[in-house]
Amino acid sequence: MSIFAGQSRDALRRSYVDAWRKHRDGALLTPLESQLARAIAEHPEYHDWFEGETALKADFTPEAGQTNPFLHLGMHLALRDQVATDRPIGIQALHATLAAQLGGAHDAEHLMMEALGEALWQAQRSGRAPDEQLYLDRLRQLAARRR
Repeated sequence: MSIFAGQSRDALRRSYVDAWRKHRDGALLTPLESQLARAIAEHPEYHDWFEGETALKADFTPEAGQTNPFLHLGMHLALRDQVATDRPIGIQALHATLAAQLGGAHDAEHLMMEALGEALWQAQRSGRAPDEQLYLDRLRQLAARRR
């Protein structure tokens, strides 16, 4: 079961805003809040979104040329969880390879988001679970192009 299962969009967004506020205030954070705050801290371009209530109701559409900070940060969290658990098997090594090629884990995650987004889109389109093998193959292709 997902740690965010059953949460409304507003509740999910509120968890990000509250984690960032608690982080800024030096308050004690839960482990999940620490993960959220760390991801936000790595993205100063999003800090203003999390300072107030604006982000809670904002719609981020590709047509408007806006990146959804909640989606972006959520993908970081998903990738970090995949790497920590090596699920799908082999992603930990691919992440390490990309991190070495790109100079850090954060940059590797940004590149890996392409493959994760594609895998999720294909799964949604087909009505099936993501194809882990295709996902890993795509990550391998990204790593091979960086050599």
